[in-house]
Amino acid sequence: MSAITNDWLTAIGNEFHKEYYAKLYNFVKSEYNKYLIFPKADDIFNAFHFTPLKEVKVVILGQDPYHNDNQAHGLCFSVKPEVDIPPSLVNIYKELQDDLGCYIPNNGYLEKWAKQGVLMLNTVLTVRAHQANSHQGRGWEQFTDSVIEAVNKQDRPIVFLLWGRPAQAKKKMLNNSKHLILEAPHPSPLSVYRGFFGSKPFSQTNDFLKSHGIEPIDWQIENI
Repeated sequence: MSAITNDWLTAIGNEFHKEYYAKLYNFVKSEYNKYLIFPKADDIFNAFHFTPLKEVKVVILGQDPYHNDNQAHGLCFSVKPEVDIPPSLVNIYKELQDDLGCYIPNNGYLEKWAKQGVLMLNTVLTVRAHQANSHQGRGWEQFTDSVIEAVNKQDRPIVFLLWGRPAQAKKKMLNNSKHLILEAPHPSPLSVYRGFFGSKPFSQTNDFLKSHGIEPIDWQIENI
């Protein structure tokens, strides 16, 4: 794993010295040695590399990484530029088009969001190829809970986008009145018509940021 070296290290660095993390590290190292694991080891902490804590404006919570070939690269919902856009992200783009008029791009690479302050965090950071949820319950959840807690403590307005029940289960951790919590069903094809479409999360996020004098997010992903 490529080490976290920015201000996240101050906020969550103690986690790396805890017993659960030692077990998690050994498990993940063993998995990489035995199986095909996503994302690549150097990409596991990309959400933190691309979005320092001091720059976080928005948090999007995912579950575990995409488990098909060449998709995952450390940002929830995002895929590498040359990879087909997954169904959930297709639906996110549809809602973005309806909400803000953005055109639907030809790729699913969301690094632009991350570099504007959108922390794109999966609650589990690794997965065995073609086996969804295969690294759940191994310690990543405790680690990413510490991340959520660190963001919750920030003394400035931040938007949390909680899509689907697993993400919404983290709401109980968010007790800072400065923040805005927006909940909606998950954008997957199975649940998108239960209220994700029409939820307007992107305009609500930007309206909130602007109301507090914070630069809004440019959500448009350009064609490659």
